[in-house]
Amino acid sequence: MGGIAIAGATLTGFAAVALTGMALPIAASWMFVLAAAVAMFVVGVFDDRLQLSPVAKLVASLAIGAFLVFALAGGEAAGALPSGYTLIGTVWFAGICHAINLLDNMDGLASGVALIAAAFLAFLLGAPLGVPITVLLVALSGALLGFLHWNRPPARLFMGDCGSLFIGALLGGASLAPVIHTRIAFVSPTVLVCLILIVPLFDTAFVLVLRRLAGRKASKGGTDHVSHRLASLGFSERSAVRILWVFGLIGGLTAWGLVAFSAVEPMLPFVALFVVVVILFGIYLARVPAYDAKDFAAIQKSSFAPFLKDLAFRWHAGEVLLDLVLIAVCYYAAYRVRFDGSSLDIFIPYFTATLPVVLGLKLAALFASGLYRRSWETFGLRDLTVVIRGVGVGSLLSVAALYYLNQGVGSSRLVFALDAGFLMLAIVITRGSFQAMNLVAATRNKRSRRVLVYGAGAFGQMLVREFRANPAWSMNPIAFIDDDPMKARRWVVGVPVRGGVANLEATMTRYRVDEVILSSASINGSVEQQIREVCGRLQRPVRRMLMDIS
Repeated sequence: MGGIAIAGATLTGFAAVALTGMALPIAASWMFVLAAAVAMFVVGVFDDRLQLSPVAKLVASLAIGAFLVFALAGGEAAGALPSGYTLIGTVWFAGICHAINLLDNMDGLASGVALIAAAFLAFLLGAPLGVPITVLLVALSGALLGFLHWNRPPARLFMGDCGSLFIGALLGGASLAPVIHTRIAFVSPTVLVCLILIVPLFDTAFVLVLRRLAGRKASKGGTDHVSHRLASLGFSERSAVRILWVFGLIGGLTAWGLVAFSAVEPMLPFVALFVVVVILFGIYLARVPAYDAKDFAAIQKSSFAPFLKDLAFRWHAGEVLLDLVLIAVCYYAAYRVRFDGSSLDIFIPYFTATLPVVLGLKLAALFASGLYRRSWETFGLRDLTVVIRGVGVGSLLSVAALYYLNQGVGSSRLVFALDAGFLMLAIVITRGSFQAMNLVAATRNKRSRRVLVYGAGAFGQMLVREFRANPAWSMNPIAFIDDDPMKARRWVVGVPVRGGVANLEATMTRYRVDEVILSSASINGSVEQQIREVCGRLQRPVRRMLMDIS
């Protein structure tokens, strides 16, 4: 009944505003968008009652989308869209409908993400949408906000397919209207809409691509969505839902930045960085098992498997393409920081002209430095020297080449210094991103035992690193206890030292420790006896790390 409540509340809110005197032009976009949403609601009701096949729902959404595109374009030859736009618009409408439907796999997820998307669409695209569609989106936001009170974990009300398809149709139809009506600026509204709807788009594309690579049917359901993989990493359902809410909020704020600052500050580099973050997030989640060790079965059985394997694993094509984007963005950012106003307009042509040289030389320097032979999983201080060498040599080669080719015209030493710093920071952040994600997942894992390590020396640090690197152990290091007063109240390998043996019982109680591990054979005698007495009172096990090389 939740979907009926959402649709009813949206229509009631819209009607209430209309009755106050809002001008409602006849045969306008709002009527067609609303009609498409109601039609998809009816399809959802039939699906909830009769269990329609996935193909039937897909055909219905494509048919309704085609009529919507025809109506929005004016329905006449003079206003007809190019055939490519018509096909894209039809598929877009159906895709958003099913993206919201697929996203409804955890309590509060689809409703929260749709609420954020509807609010940003109404706020950022109100003028091209027109007042009626904007009011529709505001009414939908209010309905979703009321529904979310009952749908948040643990949910007591569910939207069903009638609700998710109605929401998807309203968002899909509303997002089509400004794109079709501003054909000269076709790309700009599209970028905004994609950023606002990043969560459903990303989740649907992620699932479809990985199911195809795993040799599974795209229409076959499963626990392989982004939210499910976050849960597999150890996040609670509430945490997984909140992460995706934040993800949608960041997409909306990026779209707002494009609208608010593009006139004075080109925002495309920031959009590019956001896309890089999304790709890294997707690559990381794709590594989470979801198909019973049969991931990428389709690739392994295909005739071009050796080529793909060689391309992906030997030459690290993904890393090279990522660095290509980072080099361009950092080089542009250096120009933006060095020059501003009218001087930027003078020097931007030099940036455009010299970019190919900088790209080629810096990629070659990074390759020669050995960066692409380093693993992201173990990226550390030793790898930092490789990054410094690769970026430094690439910058020096770029300076030498540009001074040789252009005698330094249009160049700036400060630009190259800023560019080197930005690129070094970007490479370190991207390479260290997997370790950062692993650390967040390990510390937030609700299924892991909360472990206190006694002894913050070399063995204790090795234990903590192993706990984080080996999720199969299901151990989350919460704190160290160490009798060395120089280590007290400090952080060692990212874990706080909470004092000595006198602080053991208070620390275990405060941090709800499940287990204590003695990290060294030197922890014995009276100290070990005290530890075991405290753990005995709190009914917590004590174990000791043993090392044996034979």
